[in-house]
Amino acid sequence: MTPVLETRDVTRQFGAVKAADHVNVRVQEGQIVGIVGPNGSGKTTFVNIVTGHVKPALGQVLYRGRDVTGLSPPELTKLGIARSFQIPQLYVGLTLLENMLVALSIQSGDHWRFWQPLKTPARINEALRLLDQFGFRDNVDQKVSVLPEGGRKLLDVALSFALGPNLLLLDEPTSGVSAHEKFGVMDALVSVFRDSRITTVFVEHDMDIVARYAERVIVFADGSVLAEGPPDTVFRQAEVIRHVLGEGS
Repeated sequence: MTPVLETRDVTRQFGAVKAADHVNVRVQEGQIVGIVGPNGSGKTTFVNIVTGHVKPALGQVLYRGRDVTGLSPPELTKLGIARSFQIPQLYVGLTLLENMLVALSIQSGDHWRFWQPLKTPARINEALRLLDQFGFRDNVDQKVSVLPEGGRKLLDVALSFALGPNLLLLDEPTSGVSAHEKFGVMDALVSVFRDSRITTVFVEHDMDIVARYAERVIVFADGSVLAEGPPDTVFRQAEVIRHVLGEGS
């Protein structure tokens, strides 16, 4: 079966540091895959390469079997690859509905046409549908500035859904989210991912989150893939314990 995402010997160096060293990864349709590793291990570089923010020096990125190496983020978005960031990219002075309307206008390609109204009936209905999907039914007219961090993370991913992705990459979806919020945030996200059959790759430092929600985990160390497989198997490997979990080092 052709994977949704495949990288072949992807390599990228910054100065003397190999941030990606012949990285080979395959992600199948509908999977939820967690990426873990110590700081500087190459996790974010991998996501940046896949989403077009960084070009590899060597190797290929394939999306559904098509070579997309070096395409720009907008070009990849049109193909169905979307990304949410560690720090939510939101207009905090606008309401949730207004943020979603902006995202939908970007998806349609008419956001630069200042005479094109954002609030068309069809676009409002779609914005409300997407917000409802992520549990925002009762606060669509609330300003983003009053949302807790967990709510902002959810909204950031909801805006990514406005782009109609088939492959979604998340950079630390629970970073900065309080301990009592983080599982609720992930419950909501994973429920939507599974219902929509969105293939998802997420970078995460919280091993409890990865163990609970990822079907597969890929462990990075020194720019390379150290291990991959089901979390309960991978997290018992001695090298993973030493590099990532910090036990017995």
